[in-house]
Amino acid sequence: MSNILFNLSIVFSQPTGISNYAKNLFPYLKTLKPTLLTAQSYPEFNCYSIPDKLTPAQGTKGHFDRLIWTQFQLRKIYKKLKSQLIFSPLPEAPLYANCHSIVMVHDLIPLRFPKLLSPLMHYSRLYVPQVLAQAQHIICNSHATAKDIIDFYHISASKITPIPLAHDTNHFRPIHLDSDGQDTRLTKFPYFLYIGRHDPYKNLHRLISAFAGLSHNRDYELWLAGPQDKRFTPLLQTQVQELEITGKVKFLNYVPYSELPKIISGATALVFPSLWEGFGFPVLEAMACGTPVITSNLSSLPEVAGDAAIFINPYNVDEMTQAMQIIATDSVLRQHLSTQSRNRASQFSWEKTGLATVEVLSGYL
Repeated sequence: MSNILFNLSIVFSQPTGISNYAKNLFPYLKTLKPTLLTAQSYPEFNCYSIPDKLTPAQGTKGHFDRLIWTQFQLRKIYKKLKSQLIFSPLPEAPLYANCHSIVMVHDLIPLRFPKLLSPLMHYSRLYVPQVLAQAQHIICNSHATAKDIIDFYHISASKITPIPLAHDTNHFRPIHLDSDGQDTRLTKFPYFLYIGRHDPYKNLHRLISAFAGLSHNRDYELWLAGPQDKRFTPLLQTQVQELEITGKVKFLNYVPYSELPKIISGATALVFPSLWEGFGFPVLEAMACGTPVITSNLSSLPEVAGDAAIFINPYNVDEMTQAMQIIATDSVLRQHLSTQSRNRASQFSWEKTGLATVEVLSGYL
């Protein structure tokens, strides 16, 4: 008999976002003795094998297959193992099945920036509210997301617990400093860095325009790290060509997890001008590497960055350019932000996230 099932059906080999959250969280749940629903093997845990084709790696089909599995197979597993609770790292649980659940909500982007033909919009409007209504409790990653859940779904605040996420402190750290604290980077051009997808709400078209307006852009490059998307990337590449900065903007595509600390530490600053984020992993990871951050003054981003970033109105291109200009020319400010960033990042840890999550889950077992 297992009292709690931890649903890891979302986890796959190139973890981003939700998958990254799930993989980092479950080691801290040992005290609850959960059964992991997983396609992989974790010898220190009790595991129940599930299909490995339910993840974002399989695209839309993976998401659809996971919803079918959740509705028809997960409920059977719950009853077979005589469980008391399902914990899901995303807002998915069997409906109308008398299965008790606690779910995690990361953001409500599909509702804030709706696309009529997007399956995610219908998922967020039709399926998620039912999951949240029947859940015993809801965990989310920020007060901004909690407010969205209340505003969009009319869920009581008493049913929601915001728990900040974290970063791998052994992985994300400054790696360009020698034992004397001297900068050892050797790059032909200094660069500003963005990490994330190319969706319109990520605001890359304004970032590219802002970089083009930088008076020092001949001395700098802009690196865009994140998976290219045939719907959006070609438009950004055309914009770069029209602005005649093709040689200065690099589309890096997906960067392996192992390489992220290196390119983050080497950057003059992370520029993350997203129009909305549930949390904002890249901001925290950059701060942990001691890299100055320029980010939006909206959503959860001020919650994450605290006093350790330059905040800009992401709709204002000139403001973004000015922030990049200041970072490029003021070495004293760069050093100050680097120190502040590391101090701020040290306040977040997966242990804190895990212990807070255990506290919530324990109340329903």
